[in-house]
Amino acid sequence: MARDVTAQEPRGQFEVGLGRHAIRAMTTEVSVMAFSNILVGAVARPVQPEVRRIGIADLRDVLAKGIDDFRAMPTHAMFLCIVYPVVGLLLARFTFGYSVLPLLYPLVSGFALVGPAAALGLYELSRRREAGRDTSGAHAFDVLESSSIGAIAALGILLLVIFVIWVALANAIYIANFGYASPDSIESFLHDLFTTRAGWTLIIVGNGVGLLFAILVLAISAVSFPLLLDRDVGAAVALLTSIRAVIRNPLTMAVWGLIVAALLLVGSLPFFLGLTVVLPVLGHATWHLYRKVVAPDAGPPPTLPEPRKERRYAADFPSVLFPWTK
Repeated sequence: MARDVTAQEPRGQFEVGLGRHAIRAMTTEVSVMAFSNILVGAVARPVQPEVRRIGIADLRDVLAKGIDDFRAMPTHAMFLCIVYPVVGLLLARFTFGYSVLPLLYPLVSGFALVGPAAALGLYELSRRREAGRDTSGAHAFDVLESSSIGAIAALGILLLVIFVIWVALANAIYIANFGYASPDSIESFLHDLFTTRAGWTLIIVGNGVGLLFAILVLAISAVSFPLLLDRDVGAAVALLTSIRAVIRNPLTMAVWGLIVAALLLVGSLPFFLGLTVVLPVLGHATWHLYRKVVAPDAGPPPTLPEPRKERRYAADFPSVLFPWTK
């Protein structure tokens, strides 16, 4: 008997080893599948969406539809975007309180670089209104349970990285012209900015670099986030589709970028409070811009988890007959 037990020990260890290798292989396969789904969506061979050519008249139409959506859903839109003026004021307070005044403009202007990701709830509300579905504010967060959330998060992280790089470069440009010393006051900073050669160099170079970042973000996010809300195509396909849309419509997209920049500037002037109107309108309009640029029916829609069914117990009778009383 002892001899049989000894003979079985190596076999048991071998089976345990095989089990560990199988678990590792399954884990690796699941990780690869998850990564693949983030990049190219649910299908093995993703369908490349068709990109259409649009004109300036289409931009007027999408803005009109954005305003119409805002009028139909003003409470929801303002609730979702109230964070923008709050963040703007916090940025201003941080700047004035901690002597990083030169970073105020890069922070406020660069905050628009992550705006396309922050407007997801607005895209979702416009999508639901277009489909004739319920547009209550709670549905703005349905995107968090979408099968495209991994791809959306990946593109959102990309925009965040671009924002951080922009702020770092803006700080480096300031240091190259004015050194490491902080301004003595707001008046002295504005005087040096507009009356010295270093100040005008900072203005020209800084805005030039900022323009390049704005063009990059426009190419990446013009239609990518609305596309991911509408279809399960993956981050790579959404990003490439957005770039194709900008390349196919260079003049129209350039005008759209100028419109966005101008409206954000106007909305920021009265202590950022105008952004509670400007940002919802732009968010809704971006959804309709996506509808104009990308042809429909080019991929499967994202999937949402089925709603959970509550268990009913005998002790709940007769209250289960009147669910609205809960």
